[in-house]
Amino acid sequence: MAKKTKLIKKTSKTFLLTGLVLTVLSSIVLYFYTKSLLQDQVEESLYSTEARVVDALKNDQIVLSFPPITQLKKVQHIRPEILKDTIIYDPSQDEMEAFRELSTYKEIKGQIYKITVRNLVVESEDILVAIVFSNITIFVLAFLFLFFFNTTKNIKLWNPFFTNLEQMKKFSLSSNEEIQLVDSDVLEFSELKDEILLLTSKVKNDYENLKQFTENVSHEMQTPLAIIQAKIDNIINEHDINDKQFEQISSIQKDIQRLKHLNQRVTILTKIDNNQFVKVENVNITKLLKEKIENFKELEINYISLNSKNDLIASMDIYLADILINNLISNAIKHNFEEKDISITTENKTLVISNYGQNELLHPEKLFMRFYREVNSVQSSGLGLAILKKICDLYKFDLSYNFSENQHSFTLVFK
Repeated sequence: MAKKTKLIKKTSKTFLLTGLVLTVLSSIVLYFYTKSLLQDQVEESLYSTEARVVDALKNDQIVLSFPPITQLKKVQHIRPEILKDTIIYDPSQDEMEAFRELSTYKEIKGQIYKITVRNLVVESEDILVAIVFSNITIFVLAFLFLFFFNTTKNIKLWNPFFTNLEQMKKFSLSSNEEIQLVDSDVLEFSELKDEILLLTSKVKNDYENLKQFTENVSHEMQTPLAIIQAKIDNIINEHDINDKQFEQISSIQKDIQRLKHLNQRVTILTKIDNNQFVKVENVNITKLLKEKIENFKELEINYISLNSKNDLIASMDIYLADILINNLISNAIKHNFEEKDISITTENKTLVISNYGQNELLHPEKLFMRFYREVNSVQSSGLGLAILKKICDLYKFDLSYNFSENQHSFTLVFK
């Protein structure tokens, strides 16, 4: 994924880059344009001087040579006009100088003259340095002013957008507070604010309706299940039933219990999906493990061992922590082979629980999927591990499964 850049920084970067390109291009154009103007001016001066010399000769005035500026020479033949750049020693400066030279041939009163006029030109490097330096200085000062001016204006212009963005980041479905957005005199920002308010209001209403629906469904399902259970108990206690009827009624009771557990677990998953568990506190996982192990010992499950040197503390909802630990241990007991030892180890922020098994799972990648069961067991709803995964995702805990040396191991790393 490409690196993200803040809006103001990106626009400022584009502005400065555009300014740099314009500065360079304008300096180049200005250099050649100025050089052309200077050359035209020099050539105009040369032709003007040459014309004055010709007029003087026609009027029989004495014309003296002033090397290297003006030279007059009698020749035998007329040749084409020559206009060129040349370098000539200048006695006044005692150095070689660059000149623009015009040589013409004129026949005046039967005599052919070679008229040579020169004009000192500014060297190209001097032009370049002077123009580029002055142009860059002007552009830098202008762009610095415009940059800070535009940045200040942009920050003020975009301030409602950034303020509303921060409010959206703080928005929570579980909070009773309404999202506080600021208005803007920019039409698009104002429309965006209105749409956000409309959207968040709708989302919050849908969330409340879904939460209410989940609670109502859970409550409405528990009531008929409890009534059915009570009626079955009355049938068993008040009527004589044969063995076949007792077996059928016992099967119905198991199905009722399974429906109760299924309803509870679906309700938990829905509440997690709806972010209804917002209370976070420091939970002593080691203490919770010891309590659960003692509870299972009362059910004559005595093959669970805990190896923990220090208390393992995790920040999460205490109710979800209880479900997390209970599901981990219950899953290990349910799938343990021949009641062999189940080991639980805690170290630093890591919890590992292992139980024996005969075979490796066929599809371990599907282990945390809802309603997935490796074997068709009526004792499993297929939601226990899905709830584990959902809780871990909620708090960004790392949950992984591994099979090694005939042991199924679940490793949980707390943050």
